[in-house]
Amino acid sequence: MQPFSSTVSIQRDTRAWQVQVWISFGMAVFLCATGLGWLPGQALDRAFMVMGYVFCLSAAFVLAKFVRDNQRGTTPGAGDTPMWKLVVWGGFFTAMGLTGWGLLRMEISETYKAFLGVSWLFLISSAFTLAKILRDRHEADLAEARLQGRREARAETGQGE
Repeated sequence: MQPFSSTVSIQRDTRAWQVQVWISFGMAVFLCATGLGWLPGQALDRAFMVMGYVFCLSAAFVLAKFVRDNQRGTTPGAGDTPMWKLVVWGGFFTAMGLTGWGLLRMEISETYKAFLGVSWLFLISSAFTLAKILRDRHEADLAEARLQGRREARAETGQGE
């Protein structure tokens, strides 16, 4: 019996990239919180916008997970029902649409609207990127654990001979 000699490479994001993604996400959250915290106008408008931003952020993470889950398996979407697909995509577009509508209808300066709009899109973009690096890290950890388990099993088998 020949010894097992195969090199397996597990792709991981660099530490610098991970730091950059976390800093970007933190900056996006900070900019959104600052913009919403100093938002002129009625308290109801501020509450609507905060809920919209939180709804969009949550929907972005759910959509990222849904897309990634359906991209991976042998049978895409095998565990998802058509209704779940509608809920995920519908929730994301509803969150984005209602938040955008709320932002456009607010009676604030165009400059302030632009600041809130850009920080909102920055938040959504960085949320998708953060979801990706977290999922990549999880998948790399799983692959590494499986590889370690195989190595240990082979070592035990080799010792028993």
